Amino acid sequence: MTSPDVPSSPPDPSSPPADRALRGIAPADVRVRFPPSPTGNLHVGNVRSALFNWAFARHHGGTFVLRIEDTDAGRNLEESYTGLLDSLGWLGLDWDEGPVTGGPYGPYIQSERSSVYRDVVAKLLDAGLVYRCFCTREEIEAREAARSKGTPPGYDGFCRDLPAERVAELDALGTSSVVRMRVPDAPISFDDLVRGPITFAPENVPDYVLVRGNGEPLYTLVNPVDDALMRITHVLRGEDLLPSTPRQIVLYQALAQVGVGGGQVPVFGHLPTVLGEGNRRLSKRDQGSGLAEYREKGYLPEALLNYLALLGWAIAEDRDVFSLAEMVEAFDISRVNANPARFDARKCEAINASHIRALPPAELERQLLPFLHAAGLVQDPPTPGESQLLAAATPLVQERMNTLSEVVDMLGFLFRADADVVIDPTAGMSPDADRTLAAAAEALEGLDSFDHAAVEAALRSALVEGLGLKPKLAFGPVRIAITGRRISPPLFESIELLGRSSALARIAAARSSLATDQPAG
Repeated sequence: MTSPDVPSSPPDPSSPPADRALRGIAPADVRVRFPPSPTGNLHVGNVRSALFNWAFARHHGGTFVLRIEDTDAGRNLEESYTGLLDSLGWLGLDWDEGPVTGGPYGPYIQSERSSVYRDVVAKLLDAGLVYRCFCTREEIEAREAARSKGTPPGYDGFCRDLPAERVAELDALGTSSVVRMRVPDAPISFDDLVRGPITFAPENVPDYVLVRGNGEPLYTLVNPVDDALMRITHVLRGEDLLPSTPRQIVLYQALAQVGVGGGQVPVFGHLPTVLGEGNRRLSKRDQGSGLAEYREKGYLPEALLNYLALLGWAIAEDRDVFSLAEMVEAFDISRVNANPARFDARKCEAINASHIRALPPAELERQLLPFLHAAGLVQDPPTPGESQLLAAATPLVQERMNTLSEVVDMLGFLFRADADVVIDPTAGMSPDADRTLAAAAEALEGLDSFDHAAVEAALRSALVEGLGLKPKLAFGPVRIAITGRRISPPLFESIELLGRSSALARIAAARSSLATDQPAG
């Protein structure tokens, strides 16, 4: 790829960046699309592409189209299709046109558009813009091997100008054929919204296949045809698809010649590659690459989208945390960085933690309930007592949580029966903790008031002053006995929420286990 001396559509340097991105298109006429294949767990790189398209459309007041590209029938699953719609709904990336929603350019599922593609191919054949190719794979490979060294790879155009008589003769013999695009012998240039002017030399864009020998249309056909018919004005997609752009531009231009679609070539913007460990492209096989993993861990959708937006774009130099509404208002495709962006799992978690901290407590309670229910800790819907307990406990953990799923370990002890609390063997309960636990039980049993202030005062008096223990050694065994874990929410508030009866029962059980664990004398 080389940059042309003169861009095909030079931007006006006096216009604001957002206007340059529109390229003369009225904001309300902006139409972008997200065209995923329903092949399983949605990749976070694809989510980032969906987000940028959605934000671009919402910023300009345009249209966001969801189009399902399911022409590869062998890889598509009905449950994947359902899961895709559910995932986008969970993320809050609502579409204006597409499956379920409908729209003027449907159907929006490619497998339901076969007749459309057949009609378009017939028009292109009649106009001589595409041609039938009868070469076998072996014949193509043999001719390619015989070429002189340094010749660009790709189809050599052997069938490009076959006489009609020869075509008829091959047809009569039942010879299988594909349909190839007749690529013009001229440079293909476009001005990318992210990368600037780009040119592909003609020798690097050989005639390519649009339809397989069995009549099945390929991505190289259906994607541009749908863009043209759906009046897509801007295509924002991953950098990995950049090599296919010149092919698509050629087809857009051919479609305009035969009156298919609105006659315009969309404006392209190729988003930076998302890298994983070792600065390799984040693949579907990499841990942390699939959306489902983040839903299961308890990431807030807005937080995950916030982080994905940072993979190539930033709302400000000194600010990483923002809402979707703020992103829509500020989004400017001209500020997307072309350099690869590395997915940092720790930063993603930190962004999620910031969004959790910002939630109103009542909303956080609502978000936590599914995780507690899945763990069998609360009913669905929760009982009034469970709701009251969660409302009281949520403020204790809101500043400590990174993901919603952590609530099970953090607050599970409050919702479990006393007999079901098991002390973690790694919690560090000392064999000589019985003296501490006995003093703690005596202090708690004698309290008139059982609020956290009274609990704290009693335990400090009994353990720190009475036994002369440092706070860490004094309260550690009590914490483990009450929660089963070494780390927990604030201890005194937890004891208050648990109540005197349960607190004493758990301390007694811990003492009993210590006695059982003692070696026989």
